[in-house]
Amino acid sequence: MKPPQNRLNTIMRTRLLLAGKLLFELFVITLAAPTAFLLRLEGDLTSFLPVIPTYILLSSLIKLVLYAAFGINRQSWHRVSVYDLYTIGQAITLFMLATLAISFVVSPQLPLNIPRSIPFIDGVLSFLASGVIRFVARAIHTRRRLSGQAQTVSTRRVLVIGAGEAGAIITTELLRHPESGLVPVGFLDDDPLKLNQSINNLPVIGPISALPETVKRQRIDEVLIAIPSASGRIIRRIVDLAREAQVDHRIMPSVNDIIQGKVSVTQIKEVDLEDLLRRDPVKLDREEITAYLKDKTVLVTGAGGSIGSELVRQIAAFGPGRLILLGRGENSLFEIEQEVKRNWPNIPYELVICDIQRRNKVKFVFEHYQPQVVFHAAAHKHVPLMEMNPEEAILNNVGGSRNLIECALANSVERFVNISTDKAVNPTSIMGASKRIVEYLVGWASTQAKPGQVFASVRFGNVLGSRGSVVPLFKRLIREREPITVTHPDMTRYFMTIPEASQLVL
Repeated sequence: MKPPQNRLNTIMRTRLLLAGKLLFELFVITLAAPTAFLLRLEGDLTSFLPVIPTYILLSSLIKLVLYAAFGINRQSWHRVSVYDLYTIGQAITLFMLATLAISFVVSPQLPLNIPRSIPFIDGVLSFLASGVIRFVARAIHTRRRLSGQAQTVSTRRVLVIGAGEAGAIITTELLRHPESGLVPVGFLDDDPLKLNQSINNLPVIGPISALPETVKRQRIDEVLIAIPSASGRIIRRIVDLAREAQVDHRIMPSVNDIIQGKVSVTQIKEVDLEDLLRRDPVKLDREEITAYLKDKTVLVTGAGGSIGSELVRQIAAFGPGRLILLGRGENSLFEIEQEVKRNWPNIPYELVICDIQRRNKVKFVFEHYQPQVVFHAAAHKHVPLMEMNPEEAILNNVGGSRNLIECALANSVERFVNISTDKAVNPTSIMGASKRIVEYLVGWASTQAKPGQVFASVRFGNVLGSRGSVVPLFKRLIREREPITVTHPDMTRYFMTIPEASQLVL
């Protein structure tokens, strides 16, 4: 089947454009050879006139071969980057070495007795010519885009917080994408060594504390936080200053996204609760954790839940002998199974659909799979729902946990870790009371444990992004501009991320 006529026309235009670019660049860099003679000989070419045509022909052929070999003829001129210039530099370096070798080694057989500095000057001029061509093309392209969109895109003046690598990347992207309507004005940074410097031709105006006055003086429409590694305390400080200045504020993605080259203008996002609650990363004692997880059979209850699934991810990194993923929701178990298959294909695993209230099924699981380490994350945890259904909280949280604890004792499990909650502290809710009872059961089991067995409970507060967490509710209320409802005005909530919670459990 023949391609459509418009596709053929596009292909032809593309080929003609590439050929035209190649011929034009070849013409320009060919002029570098006679220019090198003019510079080296200060205009007096009389004594070298016989060899100049031979050198020009040889120089042009070598450049043509190298430019084609390095794919320089396929480079986009209006999207030139440092990597493109590096590639041109490699080709030109090889050109100079090859030309010098020919003039030194082969010149006795050829009429090529030239000054040894000519290939060097020729190479430098060719590199400069190729670079200038590309930067002029990029400047023209950028000016056309700016002039073409000036009438259609309403611009917003942006102040970038952070004059580091992330700030440089995002301002480069903003300058390259005027269609975003965001025009960077300058930077704020607390590093005194960066003050009064210029990055991407934008000034580092002052420290972060100068945000309100800078917003007013520079007529800033939006503040962009470009410090991906900043702690929650710093982010909260910047957000407070932005609110004081009554200016919109957004934030860049995480540092991992920057390292992986994923940063673009479209990835700038609103400042989220997770950003405000950033904390220093937890440092795990990997050797101690590896000692009790590596090559062991590990059972995770509630493996399809938000906490359970993150535990599975963290545990898989330590090389367990086998994973037993237990839960009663088939869809969530299927999802974590797909992730394990994709990311840890060498780790054996079993999926077990099981309600922990069914004692006989729980007993079968322990006797059949013989788990050595158990992480118990299965539970009803939604406080208002458990107030309306207290019997379910007792049957599942207490009764189901008791089944697991007794089976763990009977089958000589080495470690049993119960995932508890801060609501179990002086509980005032059915959910909190049920989890407190489970803590008592785990404490009792530790008194019955054999030497080498460990039974423990861990508590943490609200986990950002977990099912039933108050954070999604708060987000929805803020998004819909409704009042945020709290249990009591004096109540204090403690937050952590899902990965952090799972690491602390380990």
